[in-house]
Amino acid sequence: MSMEQLAQGWGQFVTRHRLLTLAVSLAVTVCAALGGQHLSFTNDYRTFFTGDDPHLLAFENLQDTYVKNDNVLFVMAPRNGRVFDREFLAAVADATDLAWNTPYSIRVDSLSNFQHTVAQGDELVVADLYEDAASLTPEDLDRIRGIAVKEPSLVHRLVSPQAHIAAINITVELPGEDEAKEGPEVAAHVRSVKDYIENTHPEIRVYLTGIMMLNQAFPESAIHDITHLMPVALGVILLLVFLQLRGLTGTVGTLVTIILSVACAMGVAGWMGIRLTPPSMSAPTIILTLAVADCVHVLTTWVQKYRAGMGRREAMAESLRINFSPVFLTSVTTAIGFLALNFSEVPPFRNLGNISAAGVMFAWWFSVTALPALVTLLPVSRRKRREYGAEIITRFADWVIRRRGMLMPVMCLLIIGLIAAIPRNELNDVFVEYFDERIPFRTDTDFVVENLTGMYFIDYSLDAGVPGGISDPAYLNQVDRLASWLREQPEVIHVSTLSDVFKRINRSMHGDDPEWYRLPGERDMAAQYLLLYEMSLPYGLDLNNQIDIDKRSSRLSVTLETLSTTEFLAFERRVDAWMAGNTPDIRATGASPPMMFSYIGFRNALGMLVGTGLALAAISILLIFVLKSLRYGLLTLIPNVAPAAMAFGIWGLANGEIGLGLSVVGTMTLGIVVDDTIHFMSKYLRARREQGLDPVESVRYAFSTVGIALWITSVALAAGFLVISTSAFLLNANLGLLVAIVIMLALVVDFLLLPALLIRFDR
Repeated sequence: MSMEQLAQGWGQFVTRHRLLTLAVSLAVTVCAALGGQHLSFTNDYRTFFTGDDPHLLAFENLQDTYVKNDNVLFVMAPRNGRVFDREFLAAVADATDLAWNTPYSIRVDSLSNFQHTVAQGDELVVADLYEDAASLTPEDLDRIRGIAVKEPSLVHRLVSPQAHIAAINITVELPGEDEAKEGPEVAAHVRSVKDYIENTHPEIRVYLTGIMMLNQAFPESAIHDITHLMPVALGVILLLVFLQLRGLTGTVGTLVTIILSVACAMGVAGWMGIRLTPPSMSAPTIILTLAVADCVHVLTTWVQKYRAGMGRREAMAESLRINFSPVFLTSVTTAIGFLALNFSEVPPFRNLGNISAAGVMFAWWFSVTALPALVTLLPVSRRKRREYGAEIITRFADWVIRRRGMLMPVMCLLIIGLIAAIPRNELNDVFVEYFDERIPFRTDTDFVVENLTGMYFIDYSLDAGVPGGISDPAYLNQVDRLASWLREQPEVIHVSTLSDVFKRINRSMHGDDPEWYRLPGERDMAAQYLLLYEMSLPYGLDLNNQIDIDKRSSRLSVTLETLSTTEFLAFERRVDAWMAGNTPDIRATGASPPMMFSYIGFRNALGMLVGTGLALAAISILLIFVLKSLRYGLLTLIPNVAPAAMAFGIWGLANGEIGLGLSVVGTMTLGIVVDDTIHFMSKYLRARREQGLDPVESVRYAFSTVGIALWITSVALAAGFLVISTSAFLLNANLGLLVAIVIMLALVVDFLLLPALLIRFDR
């Protein structure tokens, strides 16, 4: 049985058994949608990496060696700009006590509990920097300030050099038993502390940042998008459908198709065990956008035939006969493009591809089952209206045919010119800018980075080679040399190192003489100092965050300004080169979330190149097979590949930075832009093969039968993705904008270049 016979038989079956078709569609929906009960959302940034990611493994190994550094940075800013006054220091102490009640907290560091060392005779006294802030005298405040702003462990970490803001660092270690519950518990508690401090001390403003708040920003941005973007996208798309069909029946049918498609796709995601993330949460909006294309093509032909005099069911059967093959083919090619996202290094993009691919195929299924059955049961007007769109598209077709000799070279030059601009793009990401100002994490982090410290950091585990080796003066001297060099680098804000602890203890053991702020000269003495210091520390404020259990290695942490991917990797390479030449005995590889995000972009881009190539090959072979012509298949390569290439050229001229979100656009849109080509070619070939028209008349026929539908579907798709471009999550926003550009460029190429190519080469 040929595809034409199958389409004809399918149309007759659906229109004869409408209630049965609707019942089957409903049963399919229920079975698929039941999987939605298994859906869950993960707010851990680690989900952006595979389990075997080398940089993730390095970071987790470092955290297993030392105390984990998942944290909340609780930043307090007095309106008068004075940290060292009694009222503010009392508020810091109050907030510090409350911070210890944070769920899963294992450490709290602040000015109030900083373990300051002083000498009393031959004894080392370790105590809180201050107590009972209300009783502090002006002399006490000056003394405390003098200590804090000169202490490397505090300045640019817990207090600003200008002493105008201070911070409390809360370290947490989640059990990992219920991720959806644990992170929000931490965020809820620190926000309640923030509210308490701001209400109790109106003169203080509190800002929350850190890894835990970054994790919380992911679900918040996803919830914002799903509650704000989906309704807007749905409203815009249904309005365009209504304007095209000029009737409620088709609009209602389209809405039902969208709802069924989204419900089934998300249910399948639940059955597959997919955990939702901000990228995959955009799948419902993408599906509802893509589902419209199938509906518009089926309904446009149905309305045309019905208003031309055919019966309601006969018109639908004819529409399915005409559109069944191209709608199926466009759905398959679109699904192939999304499935190619499985070559991505980023699991959330793989999930986005799989959910969207499932949604696209469900949209096809319901557009040829539930949609025709439903709309033929509902009332529809047969009244003929003047088709202004048809008149415009006919004139446009005549203009394209007349100007084809000019359009072909102009379009080719435009494509080549924009492709030449692609190298202006560079892979770049700034992960703290993944969220816009509508998400509190972004505004709070911007304030903290500008006034106190950075979110970017690198941790180094410096191995002394033997247990207890961290007390070796040779080892400590290399660590101190590295720390001193790092502090001279323009990107560095703060360096935390064990050598500073030894120098502070050594000074205190020599009567707090500033001249003795240097490393101990003997290993045994250094070991004794360290033991004495550790025994004096209170519970929860030990050195486990800096040294391992065997005292064989120590952690050196570097806090950096907010850097782009290129700048961050350049800094990491510079550090590695310096260590190789100056401290080879303690040379180590850095690890941190910023490093993980920096490297994932490059690996993801390579994976997407492979995915795009395979998707293009699969789609091209499929088109050659379906179109039954190598020549036609090769001709479609140009309008299929050119739009994405042109869009990246435009992006290079306008922006020039490609991050994780944009690296998947070429692969994802490949299947989408093919849709216009397939529908145009199907009508063109119908005219050539069934009606025996020449290329010029066949082009005119294709414009007249499918031109308006292509225009409406392209505008609807672009509008849907433009709505996504307003997302609070930058990866989704940039993806939506570039996809919208690709879709409109695809329409331009299919309308201006493809007809000229067909007329020129289809002899």
